[in-house]
Amino acid sequence: MSSNKQRDYLFDNYKVFLIILVVIGHFIEQSYDNNTFLYTLKWLIVSFHMPAFIFISGYFSRRELSLKDLIHKLAIPYIIFEFIYYFLYVFIIHKSTGLYLMYPKFSLWYLQSLFFWRLLTPYVKKVPHYMTLSIAAGLLIGCSGIPGNFLSIPRTLVFFPFFLAGTCFDRKKLTVLRTRRNQILAGIMISLFAGTLILNPYLRTLSPKIFYGRYNYHYLGQNFAEGILCRVLCYLIGFVMTFAVALLISDKQTSYSYIGTRTMAIYLFHGLIYSLIKGSTNILSNINTLAESILLILFCVILTGILSIPQLSTFTNAVSNLSIRRRQLQMKDHYRKYPYDYQFLWATH
Repeated sequence: MSSNKQRDYLFDNYKVFLIILVVIGHFIEQSYDNNTFLYTLKWLIVSFHMPAFIFISGYFSRRELSLKDLIHKLAIPYIIFEFIYYFLYVFIIHKSTGLYLMYPKFSLWYLQSLFFWRLLTPYVKKVPHYMTLSIAAGLLIGCSGIPGNFLSIPRTLVFFPFFLAGTCFDRKKLTVLRTRRNQILAGIMISLFAGTLILNPYLRTLSPKIFYGRYNYHYLGQNFAEGILCRVLCYLIGFVMTFAVALLISDKQTSYSYIGTRTMAIYLFHGLIYSLIKGSTNILSNINTLAESILLILFCVILTGILSIPQLSTFTNAVSNLSIRRRQLQMKDHYRKYPYDYQFLWATH
């Protein structure tokens, strides 16, 4: 009972919304350019869903973990799921690949980045003006020739400011800001952004990949100045959209709030299903009409619900707790005192 009193359902509900967007965003990757509806939806999703998730991850990562804990909670699960993806690619999809642990497959970059964020944050925050410096690093990494998924370095640096901001966030301030007036303003801002995406033909010449954080400016067809300016705008949009949506999300317990405590399992297993469908059929690249688009979105929502079954979360939690019995007993005692830590140690995904 005391655990429920401490729950923050706003973040649970926000995570449910975000994980649905993650699933939709991946499943429309092959067809978002086929019609205006999916194109606009893709832009809306990528503009803030990862910044918001990473911000929340930072908020619930303020307690420092030892290197040993980080290895248990993040590095070992990363390696295990790399093997799972490898076997899926090679033996089921028959896709030519290797076991490249330095180059994370599909969405596993997040585990790798979270490891570095949690490892480095205590030291980075001791540096004067660390937030400004982290943004500068995110801008300058776009000029490098580092492969986009090598140790997830580009994404780790590009999204680091959102994680750092989350570690500094005061939840009480959000409660104060959640007035009716501000909620109306947030709704207007989101609507204006969506309208701009629909009505501005110039955006059709750009790629949503400017928000991915993975690609350098040369790959995106930008020179240094264009890339820097574009990424600054991406930062601005990411922060504004993250807070605008936070003002609108319900802070009450709902029938779906429980999904917010199981998002890591959904995140990991939906990627396997997406990879299987993408590698075995061409159905995801042939979503053309509005009706087909809506059916695909409904499928994603239903899939999110299916993957929220407790058995999958039990598996992912077990993978993140591969340690000796004494350590498990210590962690159980810790979670009784800090009930939020268990669900957010895996980055709130």
